[in-house]
Amino acid sequence: MRLTDEAQEVSAMSASTTERSSCRISVNGTDHDFDGPTHTNALDFLRGQGLTAAKEGCAEGECGACAILIARPDGENGTRWTSVNACLLPAAALDGQEVITAEGLGSLDDVHPVQEEMAVRGGSQCGYCTPGFICSMAAEYYRPERPTDSDHGPNGFDIHALSGNLCRCTGYRPIRDAAYALGDPTDDDALAARRSDPAPASAATDLHRPDTPTGELGRYRRPTRLAEAVEILSLEPDVLVVAGATDWGVEVNIKGARAKSLLAIDRLPELRGVRWTETHVEIGAANTLSEIERELAGSVPLLGKLFPQFASRLIRNGATIGGNLGTGSPIGDTPPALLALEAELVLTSAGGERVVPLADYFTGYRQTVREPGELITAIRIPLPLSPLTSFQKITKRRFDDISSVAIGYAVDVSDGIVDKARIGLGGVAATPLRALATEAAIEGRPWTLETVHDAAETLAAEGTPMDDHRASSRYRTAMLRSSLERFFAEQLGASGPGMIRTEAGR
Repeated sequence: MRLTDEAQEVSAMSASTTERSSCRISVNGTDHDFDGPTHTNALDFLRGQGLTAAKEGCAEGECGACAILIARPDGENGTRWTSVNACLLPAAALDGQEVITAEGLGSLDDVHPVQEEMAVRGGSQCGYCTPGFICSMAAEYYRPERPTDSDHGPNGFDIHALSGNLCRCTGYRPIRDAAYALGDPTDDDALAARRSDPAPASAATDLHRPDTPTGELGRYRRPTRLAEAVEILSLEPDVLVVAGATDWGVEVNIKGARAKSLLAIDRLPELRGVRWTETHVEIGAANTLSEIERELAGSVPLLGKLFPQFASRLIRNGATIGGNLGTGSPIGDTPPALLALEAELVLTSAGGERVVPLADYFTGYRQTVREPGELITAIRIPLPLSPLTSFQKITKRRFDDISSVAIGYAVDVSDGIVDKARIGLGGVAATPLRALATEAAIEGRPWTLETVHDAAETLAAEGTPMDDHRASSRYRTAMLRSSLERFFAEQLGASGPGMIRTEAGR
């Protein structure tokens, strides 16, 4: 596919477009203008409008005190109220969008059901975290599948929807009680009715403010076509590409990072959706992890095991799969699973596209084969899928934490013999990597405890683990050694002793 001709057409159209000096954002039903620096996050913008319910706690997307609701597309003509971290999202990313804060959910004269349950059940103690909890809880309250979701609470409420919200007063039991006491939205609930209408269209954004001497105002662009995006990249190699901004937002807040030019690609239609073919499943790079989770619905079991362990629901609602790969981080959660799935990346530039195996993508610490002017546009997972899979994430906390070690497994066993094994590792080297020696050690051998014991020593020697504040190199090595046995035990429990045998029982 060549985009040159289309890009030239788009470039000519863009040149005739008047640059705007402000964005228009609907907040609680009222339009607001934003014309500030491009590094201003949504939380600071909202608080500047006098909407101070959302708070800054960690400024990293871990505490949820800043949570708000955004109207996101749901299917072709519907809307899903989605909770996100306002402290990470650039305010300019809300151009043309609809936002609801805790103030917009209800008032003293018309209390929202979520607010009422939190109040009457003692879910609000010091109150600092309460507005964020309420927005996350409201997103789950309006989740279309909730009333019939028997996998969760008595009312279908998924308590993990609150996994990104931190209560500093240890008031989790009454918060959970409030969540499980919620009924269904009433017929006159305006936000519930809003779900039946289309979400705001993603219009082109070009917020251009003259640079100050420090370059802090800059430019924020959201093109509507891939051809325009790659044309901008070809002309401006220093432009910073952002999608969910869950990584860049932390850099801005904690490290004071600034960029003169931002290019937002999260709503490009060519980077959206999930498509199945006879040979592979293709996932658009700009899909958020929550969107992929809903779309796949467990049809790629290894990814189904990964998603609940990836940060929190608030983060998964913003983070994109392409962004997680684009950072080149050695501790990202998606690479080990995708390496085990033998995924390929589609890289697109103004000159066309190329397909690169993920195993060849990482070249060094936060370095990849992606060239200037290229975007990750899709991830392809070959079919058929291996039947035995596992994703293991070793962290200090059970949820909402960064991996010390992450391992993805995908194994084919036929007549008790390992036909194929693919193992992806994260957190044990400068890059995510395949455990090639361990794969070779078990392929062609009986799928038995003895084989696993032998290969565990090989796996322990994979990578070059280091000491840091998350784990020591010795701990990482120990986790690698035990992970294969854990995987074997998981499959034994799932399949029963008839499929997996010991040598003595052959």
